[in-house]
Amino acid sequence: MADEARPSDKKKLVILGGGPKRIGQGIEFDYCCCHACFALKDAGYETIMVNCNPETVSTDYDTSDRLYFEPLTPEDVLEIIDTERSNGTLHGVIVQFGGQTPLKLAEALEKAKIPILGTSPDAIDLAEDRDRFKTLLEKLNIRQPANGIATSPAAVREIADKIGYPVVIRPSNVLGGRGMEIVRDSAHLERYVARLAATLDRPSELVVSKKSPLLIDSYLSDATEVDVDCLADGKDTFIAGIMEHIEEAGIHSGDSACALPPHSLSKETIAELERQTRELALALNVGGLMNVQYAIKDGDIYVLEVNPRASRTVPFVAKVIGLPVAKIASRVMAGESLASFKLKPPVYSHRAVKEAVFPFARFPGVDTVLGPEMKSTGEVMGIDMTFETAFAKSQIGGGTNLPRAGTVFVSVRDADKERLLPSIKLLVSLGFICIATSGTQRYLAEHGVAAAKINKVLEGRPHIVDAIKNGGVQLVFNTTDGAAALADSRSLRNAALLHKVPYYTTLSGAVAAAQGIKAYLGGDLEVRALQSYFTDKV
Repeated sequence: MADEARPSDKKKLVILGGGPKRIGQGIEFDYCCCHACFALKDAGYETIMVNCNPETVSTDYDTSDRLYFEPLTPEDVLEIIDTERSNGTLHGVIVQFGGQTPLKLAEALEKAKIPILGTSPDAIDLAEDRDRFKTLLEKLNIRQPANGIATSPAAVREIADKIGYPVVIRPSNVLGGRGMEIVRDSAHLERYVARLAATLDRPSELVVSKKSPLLIDSYLSDATEVDVDCLADGKDTFIAGIMEHIEEAGIHSGDSACALPPHSLSKETIAELERQTRELALALNVGGLMNVQYAIKDGDIYVLEVNPRASRTVPFVAKVIGLPVAKIASRVMAGESLASFKLKPPVYSHRAVKEAVFPFARFPGVDTVLGPEMKSTGEVMGIDMTFETAFAKSQIGGGTNLPRAGTVFVSVRDADKERLLPSIKLLVSLGFICIATSGTQRYLAEHGVAAAKINKVLEGRPHIVDAIKNGGVQLVFNTTDGAAALADSRSLRNAALLHKVPYYTTLSGAVAAAQGIKAYLGGDLEVRALQSYFTDKV
């Protein structure tokens, strides 16, 4: 608990942190809270931090003017605010910087007539309420994937059949994609509901109800996902960063590597993303930060999700563009106009790649395949003058040792073979030896790539897991399609993890890895201070 609050002439600002660390609610939110404290102190406010994690910088005693190390519950936060109000003027409370945890307190704070700075609780609800948000998108003529809300077990099957498989299904109001899954057929759907009921120890009719609905969306296979971070004050907007995911849509944004600026999107697509983001920010009357997640399929743009708060990409964007995004957002929320900062669209010649860091090595037997449920526990950034070199740096920074020579194992689904072919040819031209399972090996041979055949585990020994254990494989490209193929290749992924062999389970990740290896072999990995990329701004 903080020391007894002392009277102050300064206006007070309460900042709610993210609470205990867990997958899906990480250090990025702590970064935003700290930068808000620093910026608002400089602007003359008395900053009061409420957070309860001893490992965070936001709970250091010199970060804020006063710290309350208390749980982030309505009862505790309201008690703290009453204490602060009793001996000074409360300017307001910031709920945007701690992720979903403080955002859920907005309604209770509003009922208690406590001023919430930035985006209003009604706008937050509008972005999170599927029906209200759908109406808004229709009004703005912005697409979203076909979707529905199931409030009973019978409705789950009915909505999924209507949308068409595969679908993405998840409980409402979850953090880090917990419980989210890509469901490919009706049998898989039944297993999902039964497993969810067993996990929650409830009958299925209570797992899916009006109080706890399931959200069902059409899964856009092979789409490109994009994150956009935006600053707004209700009148003006500023697009801070458009990040193109390297993994396809369906991988949780916290687990996907992403590039800033986009490395393959057209100017027309980028302009349309900017337009839609501005429309959404103004329609929601956003004050401060907003994050939008899009999917692009066959040239069409779909909105997946809008978060009217700071996202986990804010620190990455700030470092890449050289602007203190969280500090500006906090001062906008405190009442300054966005126009007063005279921000211009960021212009820079460097490229950056954010890569997730995973704890798989500490959990023997865990499956390393990425999906809609977040698994990463941190992230790193690679920055350089080309995308390929930045990607290589991001892999090395994240603990993946890209090989400079050796054998690459390839086993990919039919849909990926043609698009992966140039990357395999590139690696062979760099001196790599290629081995592949029968179907992939046959395809490569037909297209002029020499590759030795190796057995799958189910085909008998010697097989690919034996080769990995014996040190005969230095790189793995393996994409799967369907539950059976995914289960069959699990031993392969576990062997690669145990023996620290770089393993890519998505087409886009494999393509980027081949490009990164070429840059690595070219000797382009220059070590420079981050500040040196902004010498023209110093």
